Amino acid sequence: MKALRAIGVTILLLIGGIACAWAEEPTPMSNKEAIELVQTHANYLWTLVAACLVFFMQAGFAMVETGFTRAKNAVNIMMKNLMDFSLGSIAFWAVGFGLMFGASGTGWFGTSGFFFSDFAPDGDPWVLAFWMFQAVFAATAATIVSGAMAERTKFVGYLIYSVIVSALIYPVFGSWAWGGLFNGGGWLEELGFIDFAGSTVVHSVGGWAALAGAIVLGPRLGKYGKDGSVKPIMGHSMTLAALGVFILWLGWFGFNPGSTTTADKSIAMIFVNTNLAAAAGAVAAMITSWIKFGKPEVGMSLNGVLAGLVAITAGCANVMPGSAVFIGAVAGLLVVGSVLFFDRIKIDDPVGAVSVHGVNGAWGTLAAGLFNMNGVTLSIIGVQLLGIMACFVWTFPLAFGLFKLIDRIVGLRVSPEEELEGLDLAEHGGTAYPDFGLSTHGGMTPIGAEILQRSTAGVTMPIKQA
Repeated sequence: MKALRAIGVTILLLIGGIACAWAEEPTPMSNKEAIELVQTHANYLWTLVAACLVFFMQAGFAMVETGFTRAKNAVNIMMKNLMDFSLGSIAFWAVGFGLMFGASGTGWFGTSGFFFSDFAPDGDPWVLAFWMFQAVFAATAATIVSGAMAERTKFVGYLIYSVIVSALIYPVFGSWAWGGLFNGGGWLEELGFIDFAGSTVVHSVGGWAALAGAIVLGPRLGKYGKDGSVKPIMGHSMTLAALGVFILWLGWFGFNPGSTTTADKSIAMIFVNTNLAAAAGAVAAMITSWIKFGKPEVGMSLNGVLAGLVAITAGCANVMPGSAVFIGAVAGLLVVGSVLFFDRIKIDDPVGAVSVHGVNGAWGTLAAGLFNMNGVTLSIIGVQLLGIMACFVWTFPLAFGLFKLIDRIVGLRVSPEEELEGLDLAEHGGTAYPDFGLSTHGGMTPIGAEILQRSTAGVTMPIKQA
């Protein structure tokens, strides 16, 4: 009997629950509300998928930098890229996001949102999706510097820099140009500054910080002779470098179109502009190197792709496809000339980071105004130039002082013995290629080495056939 009573009570409770649920059924949504809900969900999905593509760019940067440098430093480069994102994510969550997108009454930096302090469990979750997308951008700015400082930087010194660029240097300038995308508002964006996805905000910040780091560190041992000659130090794997460039090319389809944070048809032209600029940059750099060196040089061609991608990033949403081709082609020309220029003035940048990101970030930002499909005025050009200069004036001196301070406190450069041995063993006690001997010539062919020798030393003799 007790069992039957228990079953009866259970049935009654179920019937009562169903009746209550039926009585409390929500009012059906209107068509407009349903469409808005679907669009909102699509925006979340697109933004987070784009964030995944941009995150994958970390692998691209790691492969490019590793391929362009010597095998004895591969582990060190992997560790730097790993920690760029890991430490950078925590620093951006704790401090950087608030400085960049927090409420701002002055237009200089945000003052709220640190540690997600303004997010409640029952609040709007858009802050989480938006933060994720912006965090991968912050990591990109930080990792750009790694290439220019490769093969001679103390690991602990680099970790300190990585935290500060993600927590302070990048977010403050970002607040000037992009703060209004969330709770803030920056003085540059109020003037009408055009930088849709970060030619200046991300790439020039990273590029000018890379320039400061390369200057403070000085060149690698053996890079420049006592007579002023330039001695090429070949990378060990153009295969890895090429793989990295293709990964970055793919990731840029999240970087630029994802900056809409909206799943709508506007992303189509951004995709096309991004791709055309990259292709034009590769072709222009190849032709330029072919004319300059007598052979189509692979390293310059690969950097031409990246230069075109960096240059179109500012104007990808406001220039026509024909303009994107021109912008990318000029970037390809610029990157070759810029790499040779920095070598001539004895600034050692193993992967060309300053030329790709700093120089072409500035060119792309100017081009966004010059080719603005909504009209070009002297006021627009002036604001673009102001933004370019503001980025350099903020980033370079601050990064230079930071590297000097790090050098004084913990040391920035490894010892000559450690540099010659390789940072993998000296800093990490391991090697990326334990089963293979390390060659001083890396992965470059004899004719490739001669091309590089001519390009850096200004030799005009004909190239011998291999």
